[in-house]
Amino acid sequence: MAPTLPSRLGAATRTAARSRLWRTVLVMALLLAGLGGWWLSAGGSPRGPRGEVRFATGVPSGVYDRYGQMLQEHVTRAMPGVRLALDGTAGSVENLERVISGKDDFAIATADAVADYQGPEKGKLRAIARLYDDYLQLIVPADSTVHRTADLKGKRVGVGLRQSGVNLVTKRLLAAAGLDPDHDITPAPTGIVEAAQKLRDGELDAFFWSGGLPTSALTDLSARMAIRVVPLSDLAEALHRAEGGGTDAYRAATMPKGTYPDAQPSDAVATVAVPNLLITRADVADDLVEGMTKAVIDSRDQIGSKVHAAQLVDLRTAVYTDPLPLHTGASRYYRSVKP
Repeated sequence: MAPTLPSRLGAATRTAARSRLWRTVLVMALLLAGLGGWWLSAGGSPRGPRGEVRFATGVPSGVYDRYGQMLQEHVTRAMPGVRLALDGTAGSVENLERVISGKDDFAIATADAVADYQGPEKGKLRAIARLYDDYLQLIVPADSTVHRTADLKGKRVGVGLRQSGVNLVTKRLLAAAGLDPDHDITPAPTGIVEAAQKLRDGELDAFFWSGGLPTSALTDLSARMAIRVVPLSDLAEALHRAEGGGTDAYRAATMPKGTYPDAQPSDAVATVAVPNLLITRADVADDLVEGMTKAVIDSRDQIGSKVHAAQLVDLRTAVYTDPLPLHTGASRYYRSVKP
């Protein structure tokens, strides 16, 4: 017997009601799942920056690398919603490319490398703070006949890794001394650890390094073999006249007595220095950059107790980030602490 019209209408009504109920349950489940995910990603609090951000540092045993490790520890405490991941690199030039491409959100780079960089999207770069100065260092065995840069002619010389700030300034130093970096020496593209080992093994006659003071790899090297630091201050004026951007970033400087207690000479060494900048991109969130800026300033004493170069990070000089403008988040922080 066929169902009557009222019974068919009742069945349809019950089916529609069940469909609406299931849709409601599904929406509520998705909503709760989304809230649950938000709560976990926020670390229990909806306030403050959250998520993973990446920081390009430098070669192992360099000051960039050690500074990044110490800053990572401080950021973990200061911004609990942020996971700061470190990426080792060849140095300044690679760091610039990684930040511009979006592979990293933050990095350290020397001011001369920033000014010299000619990538098509350089306009994305912004500064967070001026950090500390790198000192240019030419290292030779203590009994070497090399007493000035010009004496490197015909020698096997570590010139820093390609895409590093060391490599950029080494080429300029050699040219300032009247040497062709490609033909008057035998160049070896090495990082600080490899260069130190090759000098010990007699595979290099000298190597250049640009880094904060002291650099642990050089401290270790001086304890293992007799080395000498060659003065570079005679090239300071010639560096200012060198080709390329950022040459005005160089300044005459003095490595303090006892920087490397086991190295020669025992007195201070006249050389050249260049400032380091903490950099980011214009599109990185203001609150994240503001928090990072605060972390850099607040962690100075803690990091400086182990990475001595960081002691020079100073609120009064941090805003001088030429050739890059400050990120708006960094500017907001500096305005908030201005006396």
